[in-house]
Amino acid sequence: MFSKIFKSFFYSWLATLFSTSLILCICFGNSHPVAIVNAQTPDAYKLVNQGIESYKKGDFHAAIKPWEAALDSYQKNNDFRNIAIINENLARTYQQLGNKSLTLSYWEKVKDYYHSQKNLQKVGRILTEIAQIYSNSGQTKKAISLLCGVNTLTCQTGSALQIAQEQQDKSGEIAALGSLGEAHRLQGNYDLSIKYLETVSNSQNQTDNFAILNSLANAYASRAQLWNLRAKSAQNHNSSKENEFVQRSKDDYITAINSLQKSIGVAAKENNQIAELRSHINLIKLAYRTIDINIFNPKQIETNIQQALALIEQLPDSINKVYAEIELANLPSINDEFTASINQCYQQTRLPEVQVKQLFNQAIKTAQKLQDARSTSYALGELGHLYECQKAYKSAWELTNQAIWFADQNLQAKDSLYLWEWQAGRILAAQKQFNQALSFYERAYKTLEELRSDILTTNRDFQFDFRDVVEPVYRQLAQLQLELATSNNQDSVRRNQQLNSALTTINSLRQAEIQNYFGNDCILAALNNNSLHQVIEKDTAVISSIIFKDKIGILLSLPNQQEYLHWVENKNQEMLRQEIFQFRNSLLAQQTINYSTKDAENIYDAIISPIEKYLTEQRIKTLVFIQDGFLRDVPMAALYDKKESRYLTEKYAVATTSSLQLTDLKPLSSQVNRALVLALSQESKIDNKVFPELAYFPIEYTAIKKIFPESKKLENEEFAIHNLKKEIQEKTYPIIHIATHAQFGIIPEDTFLVIGNNEKLTIDKLETILRQAGNISNAVELLTLTACETATGDDRATLGLAGVALQAGTKSALASLWPVDDDSTANLIAEFYDKLRNAGMSKAQALQAAQLKLINAKQIPEINDKYDHPYYWSAFILIGNWL
Repeated sequence: MFSKIFKSFFYSWLATLFSTSLILCICFGNSHPVAIVNAQTPDAYKLVNQGIESYKKGDFHAAIKPWEAALDSYQKNNDFRNIAIINENLARTYQQLGNKSLTLSYWEKVKDYYHSQKNLQKVGRILTEIAQIYSNSGQTKKAISLLCGVNTLTCQTGSALQIAQEQQDKSGEIAALGSLGEAHRLQGNYDLSIKYLETVSNSQNQTDNFAILNSLANAYASRAQLWNLRAKSAQNHNSSKENEFVQRSKDDYITAINSLQKSIGVAAKENNQIAELRSHINLIKLAYRTIDINIFNPKQIETNIQQALALIEQLPDSINKVYAEIELANLPSINDEFTASINQCYQQTRLPEVQVKQLFNQAIKTAQKLQDARSTSYALGELGHLYECQKAYKSAWELTNQAIWFADQNLQAKDSLYLWEWQAGRILAAQKQFNQALSFYERAYKTLEELRSDILTTNRDFQFDFRDVVEPVYRQLAQLQLELATSNNQDSVRRNQQLNSALTTINSLRQAEIQNYFGNDCILAALNNNSLHQVIEKDTAVISSIIFKDKIGILLSLPNQQEYLHWVENKNQEMLRQEIFQFRNSLLAQQTINYSTKDAENIYDAIISPIEKYLTEQRIKTLVFIQDGFLRDVPMAALYDKKESRYLTEKYAVATTSSLQLTDLKPLSSQVNRALVLALSQESKIDNKVFPELAYFPIEYTAIKKIFPESKKLENEEFAIHNLKKEIQEKTYPIIHIATHAQFGIIPEDTFLVIGNNEKLTIDKLETILRQAGNISNAVELLTLTACETATGDDRATLGLAGVALQAGTKSALASLWPVDDDSTANLIAEFYDKLRNAGMSKAQALQAAQLKLINAKQIPEINDKYDHPYYWSAFILIGNWL
């Protein structure tokens, strides 16, 4: 039931822009520019009115010139009040044109004037206007700071909301609260967003505010998507919360639909056709999104579409009209998988093809008439995509190139520029013009890299679209680079260049995935700017994998600066995924006597055997894996070489990392003598899920204390957030060892540690605690998690595990793919720490030594014979710095 529910429109941000600007217009009554207060300067007065008429017609460019001329006249006469009015009008105009820098510049001038006049009411309202600019451009933290400040209980003095409340400015207060709700929605704080918006909706004279109703619908619909993700995470973890999350999602969707239906009625009653159109389109999109859960009458969709089309015919030309035409033209048939349309060819559009093309052409004509480069670019690009899907490549190419040209004219339109550069690459690749296609793919990649942080960390809703509109750019470019590198007409120099370029692309994809998962830009500051060959040692090889639709690329990087590519082509994605699933299940079964290495052999033959001769030639001792997708599920140490009858860890030390550029490659100091041990050894219950006691923790701690005598323990009730904060602020702990259940889910909210008093500690919160300790977090060399649990086959969960060291702000992490509640863990951890502390081994070598000790259990009297089963030792993986 999750397939369509998770999909959201790429153009959903347009609805956000519309609803937030409407909040201000309704509350302040300023949807149009302001007229001057007197006519003492007749020529300037005429110029101002001329600009107002152009603005009302939607011709924003034409409004600017007369206003600038009038502004010059008022400045010569020191007419400061009218200067402020013209600056305010120019701010609104440049906001309509998407020019953020000029918009902010003019608003700041207006704010300064009203400050000088001690008109605090006006200052507060302008702060709300400015906050909306930041919110709409993705800088939600800045917006929230201007609206209220960091404290959600009491707003800071000088913030928009505080000023409005102090001045008893009800309209200003409503606008600030509504804008605050929108900013929190974009941040993903849906509960807080709904709280603020409901406060506005329930206030006097606001129950029929169609802008607030639209905003509430957006917030409830976004939260419904999050509930669905949590339901899927609960399903993967066999949690009893799945049904509850599904029902909460359904309830939120119903509330969103009701809000939009009410908004349509209110807008129609007030004869606000733009608002009515926006509500119809939002309702149409929400209806598509919820088809699987049967809460919307499919026949009603057709009614809303026809009403929206009728409204478009009645509306004067405007940017809102352009985007409405694009969105309606993009609607798929009701049975199509509903994703971001730019990377999908629907089997059939909802509207007839003739009408679809007519809508696109109308949008192009209107956008060009309004001289709006951004909307012109979108209209041209989407029509080009329609022709691309029809394989009419000549028309598709011409329209796409025009879209690129218009997007390139506007510095604020980079988010559309990469889409059309990517589209041009696809069109050329479809015609087998691979070298020309590569050029456009590389342009799209470069553009995307410039704006990746903004689009992945500033709008939580966009994270739902990552796999539709961001990830494919990297994958398709990497595939093209690899295929060109291995084509027959490439010389060795060009081949190595393409392979190196592919490695760079793959590394960027890994960073984008981590960034998208955590929604956090702070963790991605590059720690290592050197090339791959500058960071790997003479006995270390790096194996990077990347999954494509019909094959998998395995790229080997050796210390002699040579790269080798191997294609796994004899199995499709699902075959290999199924083998990995079976492999994991066979390990978890703990069938010591009947354990079969067949699946481990098959995966070894697919990934390792084709490149092993190069490993032997270079005398490689350590393998570092940078894995993709479901391959992160593989405990690589347990792969089995049937020819030599040895596990991979018997031949090589094994480690994994998310990205070499994000890995701090400094060896652990030999002077380490202290670890902070955090443990929950007793049974606990979180969200109705019981986490069993860790009965063997005392043995584990005794071993740690012996190796690191200055260690400190916080166990059970003592393992609380305030105690953790206090401890790391008072002392430096190079190693933090956590013996508690840790769950890694699809989203960060379901990625947490179980701590004392049946509470959660999210990885995000752990990072905050470590970083708040000043520079102490830089001293955390190793984070050990001995009872982690990741859902088998859950790509995003294993992605969260792979990024745990980055997110927690530590150099390395030793973590388990599944919890092993046995004294085998104490044996393995003791051997790992001993070799790390006393034998001068790297972390990867120390883990290898610990795993070998268990593999050889039958030869060591003090260790249980059954511990040679890979269930007990292969669960533990080293993430990040392997030195």
